[in-house]
Amino acid sequence: MTPGEAFPPPPATEVTMKQLLAGNEAIARAALEAGVRVAAAYPGTPSTEILETIATYPGIFAEWAPNEKVALEVALGAAMAGARALAAMKHVGLNVAADPLLTASYTGTAAGLVVISADDPGMHSSQNEQDNRHYARLAKIPMLEPADSQECLDFTRQAFEISERFDTPVLVRTTTRINHGKSPVTLGEPVTPPAPAFRRDLPKYVMVPAHARRRHAVVEQRALALREFSETTPLNRIEWGDRSLGIITSGVSYQYVKEAAPQASVLKLGFTWPLPPQLIRSFAQEVKRLVVVEELDPYLEEQVAALGFTVEGKSLFPILGELEPSQVAAALAGRQPPPPPELPELPGRPPVLCPGCSHRACFHVFKKLKLIAMGDIGCYTLSVLPPLAAIDSCVCMGASVGGAHGVSKALGPTARVIGVLGDSTFVHSGITPLIDMVYNQGTATVVILDNGTTAMTGRQDHPATGRTIRGEPTTRLDLEQLCRAVGVKDVQVVDPGDVPAFEAAMASAVERQEPSVVIARHPCLLLTRERGQPLVVDAAACVECGQCFQIGCPAIGVTEGRRRPQPVISAELCTGCRLCAYVCAKDAIGEKSGE
Repeated sequence: MTPGEAFPPPPATEVTMKQLLAGNEAIARAALEAGVRVAAAYPGTPSTEILETIATYPGIFAEWAPNEKVALEVALGAAMAGARALAAMKHVGLNVAADPLLTASYTGTAAGLVVISADDPGMHSSQNEQDNRHYARLAKIPMLEPADSQECLDFTRQAFEISERFDTPVLVRTTTRINHGKSPVTLGEPVTPPAPAFRRDLPKYVMVPAHARRRHAVVEQRALALREFSETTPLNRIEWGDRSLGIITSGVSYQYVKEAAPQASVLKLGFTWPLPPQLIRSFAQEVKRLVVVEELDPYLEEQVAALGFTVEGKSLFPILGELEPSQVAAALAGRQPPPPPELPELPGRPPVLCPGCSHRACFHVFKKLKLIAMGDIGCYTLSVLPPLAAIDSCVCMGASVGGAHGVSKALGPTARVIGVLGDSTFVHSGITPLIDMVYNQGTATVVILDNGTTAMTGRQDHPATGRTIRGEPTTRLDLEQLCRAVGVKDVQVVDPGDVPAFEAAMASAVERQEPSVVIARHPCLLLTRERGQPLVVDAAACVECGQCFQIGCPAIGVTEGRRRPQPVISAELCTGCRLCAYVCAKDAIGEKSGE
């Protein structure tokens, strides 16, 4: 095939079985059907289920990497060795993996390499809603955007073919609704991949400046060939309808357009970098009104406008958050979107730490000691909510450690500053800033909340759990020895369930004029289902001080008291962790009424 020639559809197979699959499951199925040998990821919503599903296929090596950079480097190495490979991550994970991604555009691969970026418009589980379509333009690599589960399978399979044809990584960009939404998928037959073999090619794979300058020219030539390809690939298609309105769209926005404006003519772009200028021109010239419907940034709109067309986009649709069909229909008609349906007034139900979560005791102690607590990414971020209100920042994976070091340098060695992060997050991005703190003679305390899992994304394993993605035993990273190995002299391991011992450990650590680490080790209750005797409140002994409410346990409810609301403990929710009994100054909480 020559550059620009239309890519043929996958060959017909005898397999016609249909399944109802989420987009993530369909991407995993595509990896199987495409003959992927190696897949790597770090768990992150909305991408997590891709690798969890791939791990159920015995023919593919699958791993949880310590972070997304490592995951992409593993996949790139496999592709250089002639094995099709896939790396999956959420949108902010691609920030971590950007370093190898941009240079992989220069090196190319020997076999197909596909990178999945799962974006999160609306920030359902993320600290930002960046638009990762810009990464394709930045790295100058092709990008595909599926609009349903069937396209997740088909586009991912074709991404491997495109990768090998043009010698480039391929970015498949999804969003939360595509990753988690389910639709029928027709399955295909897995192909048998060729045996991998590494061919030494120093000018291609060793990116010293002399080689990289020549490879940059290759990247630019490839971009021209990809632009020609984009004009004819069936991944982009025109659906003619009423030509008084022409809509250019991609991804999940296509589904909203088809529901909101079924009569309109639509240019559906599945191959969104590089865009097809001639196809866009031919479409735009045939419609009276041209509109771009897309979530987040005006990525398509700006490129269409650059071709010289008058186009509407962000003048109609918000740059923030997700779209939905009624919003699209109203904007196209020049109306305000309908108000949300009226619901009965309900009490607020913010997310909270689970009943009995050991993190709750930690944050109670941090607040009691009046510490400056630099936070991180994980379920412990829920401690920002009242009544705990115990952390002071949340930026990105590992930022708690570097941030704590920075705050202590700004305020001086007597500042009581801690960086708080989980065991998986510490392995992901906390080790390097801890080394920095030791090397540069910091004085902050790092608190590793070690619950033995990657809890917030669904309790996945990581290098410090001693189990692989398939639950197989492996070498367990010893966090205590690691911290000592990088130069931390004061390393304490404490069970936060023993609140007095944990408080004493924290009080001593924050007073030291050198780096210190406290490992708060207690397994996640969702792993162990640990449950003790439920506690009860002795109403006669309770003075209604409200201290037990300040730990934010969902097992503690409210009933009428003599003067103020009085606590009542749900026997169904209580795990018997006894934190409430610890904070009760009147010993009004115990295992039996009256204790």
